[in-house]
Amino acid sequence: MTGAPVGVGVIGAGVISKQYLENLTEFPDLAVRFIADLDVERARAQADAFGVAESGTVAELLARDDIEIVVNLTIPAAHVEVGLQILAAGKHVWSEKPIALDRQSGRRLLDEAARVGLRVACAPDTVLGAGIQTGLRRIAAGDIGTPLTALAIMHGPGPESWHPNPEFLFDVGGGPLFDMGPYYLTTLVHVFGPVRRVSATSSTSRATRVIGSGPRAGTEFPVNVPTAHSALIEFESGASAVALFSFESHLARAGVVEVTGVTGTLGFPDPNHFVGDSRLWRNGGEPTEVEAVGSTFGRGSGVLDLARAIRSGTPERAPGELAFHVLDIMASIAEAATTGSPVELASTAPKPEPLPEDWDPSSPTF
Repeated sequence: MTGAPVGVGVIGAGVISKQYLENLTEFPDLAVRFIADLDVERARAQADAFGVAESGTVAELLARDDIEIVVNLTIPAAHVEVGLQILAAGKHVWSEKPIALDRQSGRRLLDEAARVGLRVACAPDTVLGAGIQTGLRRIAAGDIGTPLTALAIMHGPGPESWHPNPEFLFDVGGGPLFDMGPYYLTTLVHVFGPVRRVSATSSTSRATRVIGSGPRAGTEFPVNVPTAHSALIEFESGASAVALFSFESHLARAGVVEVTGVTGTLGFPDPNHFVGDSRLWRNGGEPTEVEAVGSTFGRGSGVLDLARAIRSGTPERAPGELAFHVLDIMASIAEAATTGSPVELASTAPKPEPLPEDWDPSSPTF
């Protein structure tokens, strides 16, 4: 099939699928051919909205010979089960984050992919946007000298005030650590490389919360995970970072990733966004704005990078091993907070190279 667009199928026609489909249907190197969902009417509605020819069940999608990559947008608890089905059908996997809810199941998915010679890649692909990539290129160019330390902060009161169905965000696989942590931790691994050890504390401010919007407003539900984590992260390079993730703060402060090197400090834009300028400080002076340069496309950029990597036989920039390492970091933070002792990580991951400034998802490459 070399020379033709890479065939793509999407499993899961929920809210996040709109953001993916807006971009996947615009990339000339991709051809979205099928959308599947347990609710086939919902799948049909999304297919109609984005000009995708066919829709239906997961089994129907997996039976198609013209689909090479399947985008798995199911709920986190189903990521591994569905991912294994995709691999069994002989197709590569793009998974929404997190790659799994625990190390054992995440490792099972990646080991199966290696056994059958297929690829698993995983969100977040926000790190491939112009915002984070510009900052990474400036650090690689030596603008702050050798990176030594970092501060990452995601503080807010929690999503139950605006999300109509927020229970999963306060259950296993959720909380601020597993819901928002992947954006910040993935960025830090792109800067410093893999993590070797973490220490942490956690807290839970309330045993229950109340839905604040939508048809179920006023419904009380249980909180089953910590709603704040504070972590000290030590990297194999010798660098370190302090990371704070909270659904408890009445003062919203999110999007903070500041990296300090020998000669300067660089503040990234919000790692949950694809665009945004960076700021560069030197010698205690006022910051210099660093304008973002590169792709302004959003979710789905990682699927395109995966497709191009498959065609060219090169590594993708959001590989499953990196996502597994981020999962291991989060699981280790949770474990360290529970036990009160530092946790040594057993996993590692490649440190991806920054994208070139002229990386363009809108230009065909094959």
